[in-house]
Amino acid sequence: MEEEEEEERLRPFVFLMTYMLLKRRRDLNHADIQRRNEIQRRIRHRQYFFQRQRRMLMMMMAGGIRSNVRIRTRPWSTTASTDWWERVVMTEFQPSDWLDRFRMSRETFFHLCDELRPRLTRQDTSFRLALPVEKRVAVALWRLASNIEYRTISGLFGVGKSTVCRCVRDMCHAIVALLTATYLRPPGEQELDDSAQLFLSKWGFPHCVAAVATLHTAIITPSNNASDYANPAGWLSVLSQVAVSGRGIFWDVCASFPGGTDPADIFQNSSLWATAADGGLSPDSQTTFMGKPLRYVLLGEACYPLQSWLMKAYPEEKDRRGSHAALTEPQRLFNRRLSRALRASEEALLRLRARWQCLSKRNDCGLDVVPTMVLACCILHNVCESHGDAFEAKWQAEVAEAESPQPRHRPLPSTCSDQRHADEARNLFCDYFEEQNN
Repeated sequence: MEEEEEEERLRPFVFLMTYMLLKRRRDLNHADIQRRNEIQRRIRHRQYFFQRQRRMLMMMMAGGIRSNVRIRTRPWSTTASTDWWERVVMTEFQPSDWLDRFRMSRETFFHLCDELRPRLTRQDTSFRLALPVEKRVAVALWRLASNIEYRTISGLFGVGKSTVCRCVRDMCHAIVALLTATYLRPPGEQELDDSAQLFLSKWGFPHCVAAVATLHTAIITPSNNASDYANPAGWLSVLSQVAVSGRGIFWDVCASFPGGTDPADIFQNSSLWATAADGGLSPDSQTTFMGKPLRYVLLGEACYPLQSWLMKAYPEEKDRRGSHAALTEPQRLFNRRLSRALRASEEALLRLRARWQCLSKRNDCGLDVVPTMVLACCILHNVCESHGDAFEAKWQAEVAEAESPQPRHRPLPSTCSDQRHADEARNLFCDYFEEQNN
């Protein structure tokens, strides 16, 4: 009887010990399976790595053998791309070749490479040598100057298409990051005075330091909000606003706006507007014109609001019968002189598009790259102009034949955003031109 009671009391303990032993055995088996799977995974990974390394070595050896055979047996059929860059471009290019291919002189090219070297230098890897900075800049400049396909530039320089794209992106970002403070900055007091003298001597418009204009760059159809990019001419574009000095140098550039944006909205929200409204165009507060205090002015198209520091043409207002009311002779004379002076910005933009034809033809880059590319091209324009690089008339002829005309924006109604008493400043210029004419 006592044995049965003892057995009954120990039975739960026996069951518990049995369960724990079985669980321990199951855990050991599971751990052993995981260990075997991990060992097999590492073995497969190592085999794949060695196979890949062996394939790469075989491809490199085969490529070397094919190139050696091709050069020995058919030296006339093809030339290695590295030989074209290292021997032809770097040693045999004449000054006219540098200007025609890269849109700048050899001296300016190497100066640009030295300026961009901190951002464009890359380290060699175990599988390939990094492209030299000079070759990266040459690839990007060739693309900006010609707007030809990546595939063509890839075969020309002996690099991959993705490398061409990366060179263009990297150089544009490097130019904006490193050169903006030097070549695209607000003018100083002496530069304002010099620009005013140039506008008077070259364009016949006094007391003016810059002309404001717009630039439309054709793009491919974006994936979102395509209708916002349709400009007044009906094609898709990115809109930029520029301010051009009397020397044809860009002082201020606002890019990245859809082509359907109102230029007046861009202008009124730009830093140029804030600077001019605060009197930044004339550091000397004693500036006078026609015997009255007046700061230097900007010239703008009819789509901008009239301000005391921004002159635009007199509109031809309609009378009650709907016909255009005739302007006075001084007003017509002012409009003619203003139209002539606005050619400063028109010629600068034409030279910009002719030198960097990625802005004159449809740009097939992504929308995240186009604004940076526009800024970079404006800075490169200033670099070339500052270094005195020649400009070929044939570039301008090519652009005039190939590109679509720049859209014309509708005139802004005079009652919308014109500054009060701004017409008094415009009347001073009418008086000046009338005196000069008499």
